[in-house]
Amino acid sequence: MSWTGKRVLVTGAGGFIGSHLVERLVELGANTRALVRYTSSGTWGWLDESPCKAEVEVIAGDLRDSHGMRRTMAGVDRVFHLGALIAIPYSYHAPESYVQTNIEGTLNVLQCAREANVERVIHTSTSEVYGTAQYVPIDEKHPLVGQSPYSATKIAADKLAESFHLSFGTPVVTVRPFNTYGPRQSARAVIPTIITQCLTGDTVRLGNLAPTRDLTFVSDTVEGFVCAAEAGQAALGKTVNLGAGSDISIGDLAFKIAGLTGKAVSVQSDDQRMRPGGSEVERLLSDNRLARELIGWTPQVTLEAGLRLTIEWVERNLSRFRPDTYQL
Repeated sequence: MSWTGKRVLVTGAGGFIGSHLVERLVELGANTRALVRYTSSGTWGWLDESPCKAEVEVIAGDLRDSHGMRRTMAGVDRVFHLGALIAIPYSYHAPESYVQTNIEGTLNVLQCAREANVERVIHTSTSEVYGTAQYVPIDEKHPLVGQSPYSATKIAADKLAESFHLSFGTPVVTVRPFNTYGPRQSARAVIPTIITQCLTGDTVRLGNLAPTRDLTFVSDTVEGFVCAAEAGQAALGKTVNLGAGSDISIGDLAFKIAGLTGKAVSVQSDDQRMRPGGSEVERLLSDNRLARELIGWTPQVTLEAGLRLTIEWVERNLSRFRPDTYQL
């Protein structure tokens, strides 16, 4: 499809993945509107530093405000819904805020998209909804298990998207990224945490070192969103995994990153960083066959190449991080 002149809305546009997606849509020629969360300081997140910010209509608002969402959705052809609270440790401390943003906010997006007769809604899920793998690789039929308040709210949001498609014919496609990483990711995620500690000391402190994760570079995840928006009618109502199809343990990942930085480090488990026992997701490994077959998506960036790009970015932006502080 041609994106030229297509009117698109990205929620969560000031965040890690959202800002990259905004830039990609502008590159494709879309008329791009970006919803960022209102702050009294007037910041737009990563869009403040984006080279294309002058080409984007930025709206400061809140997913929880249905009236504001109606205004934001007006005249839009396609919606990419990425806005969410995502930090798992913080969801243990403030679960109600996750219900309000991730569930009620998604309901507002779906209601407003239905009222505005948008052509397509791309809804963002997460591999965390699967919980610990009951079988591998994990396909889209795997049971959903809410092992954290965060994942529980995302399961609810996914089911709302499913229900709007089945009940009202809302043209929704759900993309389910596995662990996305890359430039602009905050230290609440494991890869920036490892990189910053490698660059500033000789000890890397993490939580459980045994769990495995399926890691996808941010540019590949962004292309997955684009492919889902471009796919044919057969994709409507479907959920597709966006994962590399390989996994690595957190401990092995730490040593791999240390090797790429050229640092000799010790890797230690820190009790403060541990998830509650029943909440730890022990293994995530994607089956991405449906994404290849249904939306034509295949990841392109190898783990080593993606890690090198991420390390280079963190080195240039090290002042943004607090390596000695555990960030929820």
